[in-house]
Amino acid sequence: MDVRQLPTTAVLSDFVTVCELDGLKVIRVIHPKATAAVSLFGAHVLSFQPTGKEDAIWMSENADFSGNKAIRGGIPVCWPWFGKAAEPSHGFARSSTWTLKEHRESENGVIISLTLEDNAETREIWPHAFHAELLIEVSETLKVSLISTNTGKSAINVGGALHTYLNIGDVTETTVSALGNEYIEAGERKPSSGTTGFDQEVDRIYTCADETVVVEDPAYQRRMTVTNTGNNAVVVWNPWEALSISMGDMADDSYQTMVCVESAVYDRSVILEPGDKHILTTLLACQ
Repeated sequence: MDVRQLPTTAVLSDFVTVCELDGLKVIRVIHPKATAAVSLFGAHVLSFQPTGKEDAIWMSENADFSGNKAIRGGIPVCWPWFGKAAEPSHGFARSSTWTLKEHRESENGVIISLTLEDNAETREIWPHAFHAELLIEVSETLKVSLISTNTGKSAINVGGALHTYLNIGDVTETTVSALGNEYIEAGERKPSSGTTGFDQEVDRIYTCADETVVVEDPAYQRRMTVTNTGNNAVVVWNPWEALSISMGDMADDSYQTMVCVESAVYDRSVILEPGDKHILTTLLACQ
């Protein structure tokens, strides 16, 4: 995504502007270290491009920016659960409109804070009080932190994921390593070599991955590292051809240039007592 081409609606600082994308409000960062874009709808990172390098984030050319459904690509915020643990799938955070709380910038980069609190709509889906904050730190690297706080009077269980879609040159040449010795696929636990390539659909929950996972992208002549904390799994996903064809918001060949490497709490195992908070992070670096 060429974030520089988005029409500007407001200037917030030397490095931060508000733009529009098919009616969605987007916070754009243009900094000497990198450019980035974040939609207020879903608190959704749409782009992160270190200066002089390819965009690290993949966006579907058929993504729906109407605000009526979750956006395909980028970094969806799956919260307060991951997957089909409840309805809607992957929770409601990715299809809610967040609020820009603040932005800070320096010669080292830009930090954006977006927030979401319980409201009548969220309580119909999930009857709990909460405060969620997404911190996006843009520099030579991209750090995304999801901070979940229980503002209610009883304990809550939360899960979720930072569902990062990585932009790669050719999935058939790409490998992901440091994934540990076990994964869950279709509900079944299986042994792992710790490294996976791609020649078919991959949808795996790696439960013993290292804190830093390595993505080798020979087609773009780069290595990306994804460092995760606060998670209990790393999810690796590529839909391959048949599933790409079946998805209306993906092109038939979309699977060839993307792979998801997700920092996840896949099972809602985080218990937050009143006042407690949990921080789920992912740090993306391109080498």
